[in-house]
Amino acid sequence: MASAEEKNVRGASVLSSLINTLSSKSIMITDVHPEIDSGRFAVKRTVGEFFFVSSKVFKDGHDVLKVSLLWKRQDDADWHVVPMTHTNPGLDVYAGHFLLESNTYYSYTVEAWVDVWESWRDEVQKKLAVGQEVTLELLEGGMLIEEALNQAKHSDSSDKESLSEVLEKFRRGLYVEQCNILLAEDVKSLMGRWTNRSSLCRYDRILELFVDRAGASYAAWYEMFPRSQGIKPEQSATFTDCENRLPEIHALGFDVIYLVPVHPIGRTHRKGPNNTLVAGSHDPGSPYAIGAIEGGHTAIHPDLGTLDDFRHFVHTAHLYGMEVALDFAIQCSPDHPWVKESPQWFQFRPDGTIKYAENPPKKYQDIVNVDFYNSDALSLWFELLSIIYFWVAQGVKIFRVDNPHTKPLPFWEWMIREVRRQHPEVIFLSEAFTRPPMMKTLAKIGFSQSYTYFTWRNFKGDLIEYLTELTQTDVAEYMRPNFFPNTPDILPEFLQKGGRPAFMIRFILAATLSPVYGIYNGFELCENEGVPHKEEYLNSEKYTYKVWDWERPGNIKSLITAVNRVRRENAALRELKNLRFHTVHDENVLFYSKITVDYSNMILVAVTLDPFDTHECMIEIPLDYMGLSTHENYLVKDLLSGEKHLWNGVQHRVHLDPYTNPALILHVLPWPQVDFESPSW
Repeated sequence: MASAEEKNVRGASVLSSLINTLSSKSIMITDVHPEIDSGRFAVKRTVGEFFFVSSKVFKDGHDVLKVSLLWKRQDDADWHVVPMTHTNPGLDVYAGHFLLESNTYYSYTVEAWVDVWESWRDEVQKKLAVGQEVTLELLEGGMLIEEALNQAKHSDSSDKESLSEVLEKFRRGLYVEQCNILLAEDVKSLMGRWTNRSSLCRYDRILELFVDRAGASYAAWYEMFPRSQGIKPEQSATFTDCENRLPEIHALGFDVIYLVPVHPIGRTHRKGPNNTLVAGSHDPGSPYAIGAIEGGHTAIHPDLGTLDDFRHFVHTAHLYGMEVALDFAIQCSPDHPWVKESPQWFQFRPDGTIKYAENPPKKYQDIVNVDFYNSDALSLWFELLSIIYFWVAQGVKIFRVDNPHTKPLPFWEWMIREVRRQHPEVIFLSEAFTRPPMMKTLAKIGFSQSYTYFTWRNFKGDLIEYLTELTQTDVAEYMRPNFFPNTPDILPEFLQKGGRPAFMIRFILAATLSPVYGIYNGFELCENEGVPHKEEYLNSEKYTYKVWDWERPGNIKSLITAVNRVRRENAALRELKNLRFHTVHDENVLFYSKITVDYSNMILVAVTLDPFDTHECMIEIPLDYMGLSTHENYLVKDLLSGEKHLWNGVQHRVHLDPYTNPALILHVLPWPQVDFESPSW
């Protein structure tokens, strides 16, 4: 016949098994934030950030809970433990954080347990406060000390001597002395390490976090067509010509030189000027028709130079503190070597011809797509992965991926994770102007940065609504916007009709709303000759050679240089989630702030959205949000003009002329903090 103790053990085991089958637990851990799609995808952060996690944790009764944030890097064997603070007792919210020091994958989760000692201590203190007698409670406290000592005896910890000493003093002491001994702060710390944790519960998911290097969250991109960087008409430039442009691009303040495809271009169905179907004998064709007899995705177009020339260009860019990004376009000319070597990777029509790319009514006769689900698909996937590895070996760590939304999501998730296993420093930009669910999912599965609808958001309500979504919702946990006001494929109507003021407005918006932005070469020259009734460039360099006059009158290079300098010098502009919009009494003016969490850098930006007319209006300075008193003086410096103003109060009038000063970028400092000897003031 089983003893009472055996029955108790068996009963406890049965109860534990029963509880494990239920959705509710003895301690509930819910609403862990951040968490994307119930843990399906990794949250994004950058090296050097603190990672903040919150959760609601609660249980029945009045027990005191201890909650910990557990985290580890991809290669760590054991969890690191961070105590979480009870930040909102009324809502059972706990919060904790840790510093992200490595460019790698992290795991994190939350666990909680009943702090038996602190629960006992809380109860005793409440009773003593109202004069109740606690003799029995003291006996219970002694038993808890004894239980902790028994645990410590089986360890190498020096705490066992301390616990033994506490227990001995307690047993010798009288009532008041016993109270003082057990309620002492040093005993609280001691018992915090040895209290029984049999009630421990862990969140039912281990969540993932990928930590990028800094270049993923802050950069200014300059997109160029390498063949159009020279000075000889009707002739391709070389990488040497591209190198000759690096000093100027560096002086403009750009961090990334992004090259459209540099590979050999097919001759079959080559496109002529303005996307015509017939090319002349000297027409270069579209660089996106990749592959010819000279090679495919790992070859250099011979007109540009050799692979050694390319490596020298990358090296020179690095000397200027810039990186080179490459276009990764998974498409081929019909002349690509793969078509002959691996025809199973392509689709052929019933008449035996290869199926070219289409997006009805658009036709791309010079391009054929690969079939990601062909009978030999695994070989194709690894071949594409090897292309990334090849260019990484040449010094390229950034890839702009062309039209990723037309390729399978499983492929991208697999490929990006595989690359990050060996090269976590690699950055992928998703060029997907497509439906919101697809854009967001591409970001979730691993793309470091994303193209956005900013290109078409021109007016106040649209900008506020869209930027609020990007910066103040869960979208900001996984999607990093890279704002391009133009691309080789897109010359927006706003730029075509608004002229030079429109280019200044869109540039300032892109560079100050997002810490990552880019322009396509020619933007600095306010190039806006478009195809009538289309958002396309007339005489686009996608289909022809072009020689640019980089000093063309009317350029905005000085503005670009100034704004990029302002970005570098002001930490608030290097963040995304700190964007807030504020009141301005004009529907054609956008007013917003970027402020660091410690208020050490406070930037206000007022931009006209009207490229034609001058606007004079009242802005309302968000003093409360900036930690300033309504009676406090503060100094305001316009970082573009250098003008300084001593302001007081909320409302101030601003004057914005789209031709001369379309924006104010204001650095704000409380009057007592102004260092007039600083060069910046």
